[in-house]
Amino acid sequence: MQLESLDTHLWHATHAFKANGLPITTRMTVVRLPGHQLLVHSPIPMPAGSALLGQLQALGTVAFIVAPNKMHHLFLAPCAQAFPNARVFGPKGLVQKRPDLAAKLHELPAGDLPEWLPDLEHLAFEGIPAGNESVWFHRTSATLIVTDLLQWMAGDLSWSTRVYATLTGVRRQLAVPLTVRALVRDRGAAARSAERVLRWPFERVVTAHNQVLDNHAYAQVTQALAVL
Repeated sequence: MQLESLDTHLWHATHAFKANGLPITTRMTVVRLPGHQLLVHSPIPMPAGSALLGQLQALGTVAFIVAPNKMHHLFLAPCAQAFPNARVFGPKGLVQKRPDLAAKLHELPAGDLPEWLPDLEHLAFEGIPAGNESVWFHRTSATLIVTDLLQWMAGDLSWSTRVYATLTGVRRQLAVPLTVRALVRDRGAAARSAERVLRWPFERVVTAHNQVLDNHAYAQVTQALAVL
């Protein structure tokens, strides 16, 4: 694992593991804010002495660590331990799942922190309380950062992961997976959140599972979110 540059002040790295026995990859995104402050979105393992940890430390100071939804918290504690001075944020309800982080974990604010603006904004996507996902917009690179809300599992995958991606509708295109659509509890709120996402003038989409879209990204997100 190592960081790869996506744009000025924007990097990513992927980690392969098994979730409920299913081989998948997940993506960490790193944003460098003014003052060389780093925000680590959806952290992945970074063992002491690893090249990935060294790369991250060379980019700046890790000031913020974010669990973007109630599912992407597996590697939050080790990251917080590696960067004890960083502020750790997660969605509403995560502290109930991770009481071990109660002393460290801050609930994501309804509005953006001044330290993030104007480079980085976030939106708490409503209507899907099982995930309470936050969606992020890095304005300086025109990049939308999503976690489980939008997925596209392309490329060479294990047979079980191919089957899963096909059944959930994310094997051949960017889509809101059926597993997420089944969790919608307030369709009006979800539709309003989708409309707010589309107000951002993004040109790139970074997903956790598993594609980075650089071509026709806005049109693909518009089509994908139309189901909500």
